[in-house]
Amino acid sequence: MRGFGRIPDIAALIRATKVAPMTIAEAYGMPAARAPLVPPSPPRAPDDMTMFGRMKAIRISPIGSWGQRAYEEDIVQGRFLGRNSFILNAPDAIKHVLVDNYENYTRTPAGIRVLRPILGQGLLIAEGRAWKHQRRTLAPAFTPRAVMTLVPHMLAATDETVAKLRAASNAPVDLREAMQRMTLEIAGRTMFSFGMDRHGAALRDFVMEYGERLAHPHFLDLLLPLGWPSPQDLSRARFRKRWTAFVGMLMAERRAAGKTAGAPARDLFDLMGDARDPETGEAFTDAQLGDQIATMILAGHETTATALFWALYLLALDPAIQQDVADEVEGATVDGTLDIERLKFTRAVMDETMRLYPPAFLIARAASGPDTIAGLPVKKKDVILIAPWLLHRHEKLWRDPNAFIPSRFMTGTPPDRFAYLPFGVGARVCIGAHFALVEATLALAKMIGAFHVGLVDKEPVMPIGVVTTQPDRSPMFAITPR
Repeated sequence: MRGFGRIPDIAALIRATKVAPMTIAEAYGMPAARAPLVPPSPPRAPDDMTMFGRMKAIRISPIGSWGQRAYEEDIVQGRFLGRNSFILNAPDAIKHVLVDNYENYTRTPAGIRVLRPILGQGLLIAEGRAWKHQRRTLAPAFTPRAVMTLVPHMLAATDETVAKLRAASNAPVDLREAMQRMTLEIAGRTMFSFGMDRHGAALRDFVMEYGERLAHPHFLDLLLPLGWPSPQDLSRARFRKRWTAFVGMLMAERRAAGKTAGAPARDLFDLMGDARDPETGEAFTDAQLGDQIATMILAGHETTATALFWALYLLALDPAIQQDVADEVEGATVDGTLDIERLKFTRAVMDETMRLYPPAFLIARAASGPDTIAGLPVKKKDVILIAPWLLHRHEKLWRDPNAFIPSRFMTGTPPDRFAYLPFGVGARVCIGAHFALVEATLALAKMIGAFHVGLVDKEPVMPIGVVTTQPDRSPMFAITPR
């Protein structure tokens, strides 16, 4: 297949020979034979970059605005737009902000501006009493038991994707788009019990439009108080009106399909519609339910699709680890059915992928009152930055931090819970984390169990931060059936 044989050249292009070898073989006590893959990443900014230079870099991608100090020091203190800023890489300091005193730290105005038009007042945005009500009400819908009832939806959509790719496996394929379509289909089926054949294109258009036009913070987004609309806010408000009508149409279509009285919930729409706050007995209003649906579909399908893309990209660059996954999948398939409990290395590949390419690359908070973090005084409105991109590549916290070593998650000693934050931590940890991990692990296993995956071109794919950690382009893959 054209391009399939080029994988060693790509790997050689971006491997670093100075890092110590460690593979799944080493994790099981067998001798290691090679250096691990070090995938490409953006150059680091000068530590003495001016404020205007940093703002320009942030506009393109915050990932490219951090200098070497941010990958080495526990806390990097600075000034930004007249306020103190603190980048936290010390687990104890992160625990203080996200767990011990989390109520003192709220979303920044710029973060709210960017997320509210597309997520409304859903769980990701809500604060205080509204957030507690939503969290308590939604929790039963995302327990491991509830998620297992949704696995058939996940597997059906994944099997259909594999079948379509198998039929077209002689031609180069855009696996990023394929994963977006697949996870969108999973989102539609798990949310509404119907496929996204008719609405998928419109939903993708909404996501693309927002990501390309409205998700990048402009200078005035950062400078103006939240109550003062920026020019971008006016465009976001127009988007919000169209987006809310679209989500309302999906809800109306699902309601028209009905629900059998007394029957168990068949999807997330049923689970969320039936949910009641265990303390107050309150249900979601239609507007609240719409915001939760928007949050779950967008936060669920886009982040999972991107994580799967990065996993496939890394495995295409590292054929040896790809073969380890394929071998595990073969052993985990019993009577044609995948046993997720046996997919431990596949899960480790996803864990390592999200370490290198965390779905949420930045957690930004503003202090609502004075505090002390690691002995440093914090004033009201000071900005606290916890960047999983930095934290997961920090030189004090990880061995060979830039290398792709899935076996680091199979040693029996998990990383410090405040050094590895693919889904956040504390009270506001992502409620859909288990759902996403089950979906991604099964989907990756199905893909690698079905295909050898390679890359057609040698051009490195660079991560950029636009709400999530996205690739700067969609490379073409070569896939051949196993």
